[in-house]
Amino acid sequence: MEQQNTDINSASSIPEQDEPIFKHTLAGKSITVLGTAHVSKASADKVKELLETGAYDGVAIELCPSRYSSMIDPDSLAKMDLFKVFKEGKASMVIASLALGAYQQKMAEEFGIEPGAEMRMAIEQAEAKHCNIHLIDREVGTTLKRVYNNVPWWKKMAIIGGLLGSVVTSEKVSEEEIERLKEGDILETTFSQFAEEAKELYTPLIDERDRYMAAKLEQIVTESDNQSILAVVGAGHLKGIESYLAKDEEITTPEALHEKAQSTIEQLEALPEKSKWPKFIPWIIVLVLLIGFGIGFSKSTDLGLQMVIWWVMINGSLSALGAALAKGHPLTVIGAFIAAPITSLNPTIGAGMVTAAIELYLRKPNVGDFSALRKDTTHISGWWKNKVARTMLVFFFSTLGSAVGTYVAGFKIFESLVK
Repeated sequence: MEQQNTDINSASSIPEQDEPIFKHTLAGKSITVLGTAHVSKASADKVKELLETGAYDGVAIELCPSRYSSMIDPDSLAKMDLFKVFKEGKASMVIASLALGAYQQKMAEEFGIEPGAEMRMAIEQAEAKHCNIHLIDREVGTTLKRVYNNVPWWKKMAIIGGLLGSVVTSEKVSEEEIERLKEGDILETTFSQFAEEAKELYTPLIDERDRYMAAKLEQIVTESDNQSILAVVGAGHLKGIESYLAKDEEITTPEALHEKAQSTIEQLEALPEKSKWPKFIPWIIVLVLLIGFGIGFSKSTDLGLQMVIWWVMINGSLSALGAALAKGHPLTVIGAFIAAPITSLNPTIGAGMVTAAIELYLRKPNVGDFSALRKDTTHISGWWKNKVARTMLVFFFSTLGSAVGTYVAGFKIFESLVK
């Protein structure tokens, strides 16, 4: 890597036709960072306008490898192994991703533009102009895992519920509100509603990604031959990226800049270490319940049997209610009632795993269901119509019902013992 006279401290915000944009010089190379709204036609047009000038030999886009693959291969969802998703505990993540995509698609339909159109435009124009394409966003799975590590379980449920609610709402979004996403202090996705209220969400969802994308841009200028790079990012990340680039103004050599960028990237790509003690909580609950049953039978057989009946009826009924709300097959609902009281006493398997497996067996999704998944989930009725989405709802609602049932039945059992 050649050492050059650098002008890293040259950064200036440049308003250009009301589009949020700033230019920065790193290691003697020019970076133009354009803030966009992910469903704005004006944003897509601006990307096309800038790249058609021929002033850039590299294009950096706010996509990670998996989202990039999904964008250039729309049929990737059809290759999803549903049972593997449930087995690996990724169902909630997939539901959240679908809900977010549905919200963006819902807004996009109102203005006749595809979500992510500015990213597609950047890719198409970069290929047409023979520019290098650089993916600068952190892998979405890593981001969600870091979010998961930061957020207590009840907030995870609130986020998913809020995302699903955003699909249900009939409130129209004005184009003026879409364009307002470019102001920089309003984040570009539904997640911003939650991120603005909680630091534990804001840090991994927004701030860490600002740092990550700034570091990736620094890595690009020190590793690639590109002299002029256009970076296309969501407007909500613009100020953060500019701030982090400015913080490295005192770094005066490409070597030091590269080392700093690499260190930041490795730090932000690291998966959070899982705490060991939460693993024991389900087993402790099971132990307490079994001790409760033992005490109940030791007092009287009738009391013990009554406690078992409460356990089965409350846990089973609430899980079955969840499966019914998801419009699961009648046999799936029955399966939820039978499985929930048993699986709640075995932390290695959840009621949702059983109900999802039954639903998949009875109503196996076809290729058409996978192909229509993104479109169907833009409307509330589509979640119940599409076999893939409905199976996820069966998993989610029956799991939630069983979890609530465990605590309700547990308190009922405890109450009977202290009388």
